[in-house]
Amino acid sequence: MTAPHRLRLPAQPPPPLRGHLPFADVPGASDPIEVTSRWLTRGGRPWFPVSGEFHFTRCPAGEWEEELLKMKAGGVTVVASYVIWIHHEETEGDLRFDGDRDLRRFAELCSRHGLDLVPRIGPWVHAEARNGGLPDWVLARTGAPRTDDPAYLAPVRRWYAAVAEQLRGLDRGNGGPVVALQIENELYDQPGHLLTLKRTAQEAGLAAPLWTSTAWGGVQLPPDELLPLYGGYPETFWTEADGGWPDTCRKHFFFTHQRDDEGIGADLRPTTVRGGAPDALADRFPWATCELGGGMAVAYHRRPRVDAADIGALGLTKIGCGSVWQGYYMFHGGTNPRGRATFLQESHATGYPNDLPLLTYDFQAPLGEYGQYRPSYHELRLQHLLLADFGQLIAPMRSVLPERLPAGQDDRETLRWAVRGDGRSGFLFVNNHQPHEPLPDHTGVSFTVDFPDAPPLTLPSTPVTVRRGAYFCWPLRLDVGGLRLEWATAQVVCVVDGAAGRAEDGADTDAVGPVLVLAAIDGITPELALDARSVKAVRAPSGDLTTDGDRLLVTGLRPGTDALVEVDTADGRRVGLLVLDAATARTAYRGPAWGADRLVLCDGGVVFDTHRDEVRVHSRSPEPSFAVLPAPPAAPVAAHGTVKETADGVFTRYTLVAAAEGPGVADGPGGSERTLPVALVRAPGEAPPTTTGVLGRAGAPGDEHYDTVAAEYHVPVPDDLPPGTLLRVHWTGDTGRAHVGDRLVADQFYSGRVWDLAVDRLRTEGDPGTEGLRLRILPLPAGAPVHIPGRTGDSPLPARIDRVEWLTVHTLPFRAG
Repeated sequence: MTAPHRLRLPAQPPPPLRGHLPFADVPGASDPIEVTSRWLTRGGRPWFPVSGEFHFTRCPAGEWEEELLKMKAGGVTVVASYVIWIHHEETEGDLRFDGDRDLRRFAELCSRHGLDLVPRIGPWVHAEARNGGLPDWVLARTGAPRTDDPAYLAPVRRWYAAVAEQLRGLDRGNGGPVVALQIENELYDQPGHLLTLKRTAQEAGLAAPLWTSTAWGGVQLPPDELLPLYGGYPETFWTEADGGWPDTCRKHFFFTHQRDDEGIGADLRPTTVRGGAPDALADRFPWATCELGGGMAVAYHRRPRVDAADIGALGLTKIGCGSVWQGYYMFHGGTNPRGRATFLQESHATGYPNDLPLLTYDFQAPLGEYGQYRPSYHELRLQHLLLADFGQLIAPMRSVLPERLPAGQDDRETLRWAVRGDGRSGFLFVNNHQPHEPLPDHTGVSFTVDFPDAPPLTLPSTPVTVRRGAYFCWPLRLDVGGLRLEWATAQVVCVVDGAAGRAEDGADTDAVGPVLVLAAIDGITPELALDARSVKAVRAPSGDLTTDGDRLLVTGLRPGTDALVEVDTADGRRVGLLVLDAATARTAYRGPAWGADRLVLCDGGVVFDTHRDEVRVHSRSPEPSFAVLPAPPAAPVAAHGTVKETADGVFTRYTLVAAAEGPGVADGPGGSERTLPVALVRAPGEAPPTTTGVLGRAGAPGDEHYDTVAAEYHVPVPDDLPPGTLLRVHWTGDTGRAHVGDRLVADQFYSGRVWDLAVDRLRTEGDPGTEGLRLRILPLPAGAPVHIPGRTGDSPLPARIDRVEWLTVHTLPFRAG
């Protein structure tokens, strides 16, 4: 048998520094926000924020509220958003905060739904926007942007004043959602200018408990003035086409205490220049992040593909490394607004090193450009449920690395793991996944963790195999309602109150208690180790119960909706331990539903709208099914159809039986085939030669090629396609553009993925029912210096559409019965 992997937790460190930074909440705040040197607090308790980036100017205003609710249901507690200057003042003096640019309404919606807000106010934001977000007219005024040049600061001062006016009354002092303001972005070597910008913003009337700055690339910050925020991505669009998977990405799949990522934005700064010693700020500031990769954009020359496991493994690894603020860029994709004079994307034409699509900014995000649910959303939601209930425990826990560490970034053989712990308890993190270079199975795995204030733990009782691709977090000595769970070889999900209540003889009882929900790990049979001294009685539906000294071991459980272990504690309380299988756990949502917090299992999406007193389900089926724990007093009521109630383990399952005239019941055009006819109008010509731009990188083809050599297809868009319908284009080629009539409505660079278009958006652009959709696809020439996943060498790619299918996501409200 392989010797246990060993880790020793050191003695508890002295208390963190407090009051050493000039960050202060408003006097009298009911839940004051403070920053210690190791974690943040809110209302006097450790606070573990989860932020997700969502650019309001890249999404129609009519969709904001539902998309914010999706983010909240995904575990996001803080919405971060660049306020992109060029989107608001493309022409000097023509400031626009109307319609899709209405910053105030966006902030008010965040407040309405209990979401904090971090406006990232620039003035330079990058965001893959034209000029990094600076209007052309600003650049015409100064030869020294992003400095204290008076010609630059004068318009910046007016910009900050305009932002302050939009946010007036939405600060914490007025009960508003703004908890932080970010100054500039990726400015690594001008601490004086950063301080000038902070003071300018304060003079304009902007206020927040926290002032932040990005901190990668060896940043130099004005001392103690800005909270440094870090990042890490699983892939890059900004490196060279032939550069392979960057080492700066590879390191994020190892447990390490290095915060800085010198690779982010390295195409826009000299890579040989470093501002200070790596992680020089670690002694005074907690490890907070704002740009963990929720996906990745595509540039013309480099089009990375990011999978859900890449995003999930990176996020969980960062928690194990010591993060106390999980911030994702992007959490929700978007579409660039059209400029009046030009398109507003980053491009070679403005001196930037990457050509980005004109319109799409999908970013392969957990929620896509049109709000599509992606598998990464479910991976991250599972982690965020953990942080919602146990973040206040995890935040103060130090990250400790094992005795045996990987020899370097090329070491794929050493198991990667860490523990966050205090003197007696903790959480054990394992990551056996990384992109591009699969890691091997690890057999015969067990762990020994030495605690300074408690006996060591060696777990599990029988060594396990950690499969290739696995990543997980196990609890160590977790107290739940009077029960001490010594360990579980399943990941903690959340706690559901009032869901444990069956008596020892199986009869119903009024006694209720918390249920700890856990997610099984594929390939590892769940084992629960209970401190026998905290237990009076145990009832398990399956598996074996054995005694090992002062421990009771529950083994052989079959994970599922009925795998509830009920425990009567020694102090007279009742606790449940529910072990869901891995797939079912990724359908779990928790939120206020029909009068109480409930756990909802649903294959689609779920949002909890307390203002309308309803739960809305987003489902590919017009007759969705979802399971609830604890069950509401009466079955929920749907707007159309009836709701059928059945048992599903310890859950109650509700299935909508739609009325014959209800929305979305019919098959729609094409019957059950759900494909649309595709007519080739013009065959493709010879692929245009590749041009190069900044840094010698390949540039996107010019507009003229779409009129001459692009393959052109016509796709009818029937009027009876229901709301919420996506067209999914299965295609190959180099680049594509979609038109309704003569109006460009969408574009895409081919990266091996399908191309989605939202019918509802097409209808706001023109009359696709009459004019149909024109799709123009350019071929990729042989030898083009472009990285596309799955492309063989430098082979050409033909311009071709294989099929266009349509799929509808129904939005169905359920109210209390």
